Amino acid sequence: MKKNIIILIVFFILLVAVATYAADVNPPQVGGVFPEIELLKPADPVYLKYLGISGSGSFKIQQIKADVVIVEIFSMYCPHCQAEAPAINDLYQLIEENAALKGKIKMIGIGTGNSIYETDIFKKKYNVKFPLVPDGDFKIHKIMGEVRTPYFIVVKLKGKRADVIYSKAGALGDNKSFLEEIVKSAGLK
Repeated sequence: MKKNIIILIVFFILLVAVATYAADVNPPQVGGVFPEIELLKPADPVYLKYLGISGSGSFKIQQIKADVVIVEIFSMYCPHCQAEAPAINDLYQLIEENAALKGKIKMIGIGTGNSIYETDIFKKKYNVKFPLVPDGDFKIHKIMGEVRTPYFIVVKLKGKRADVIYSKAGALGDNKSFLEEIVKSAGLK
């Protein structure tokens, strides 16, 4: 009887500890700092040039040569990500065609649970023009709070810091309104 009570108490303590840990894992919040995650550098020199980095290995969002970085957390298997892909491509074009924003705002996608092969398939199928990097082992996804996809985080880069100015799940809605919100939040002109 005593043994059963002790086992029940230990089980309850473990259950509370797991629930507490799960509650503490949240996506980066507006006003917070984006974590210094390691991302695989794209092999394509066009993407390296776009990001303003060189070589091989890994890099951090904080090393991208831009004022603002839009990070999309997606999965090639996510039907919502697939449906949103044309709108995200349009957002990329909107930025690249605006002389005041081109070079100041960059985009990158992180394929949660996706290998390089899978991110390449997504890139080809949906004609994605910005870099997509794999997160095959879900390591980044865990750091990001195990968010649902698609999830968008926008950071303003300040030296070695990346301050979060936008953090939301789901479709972005109207690209022009979203971009205006980002430009205003980041203090870009």
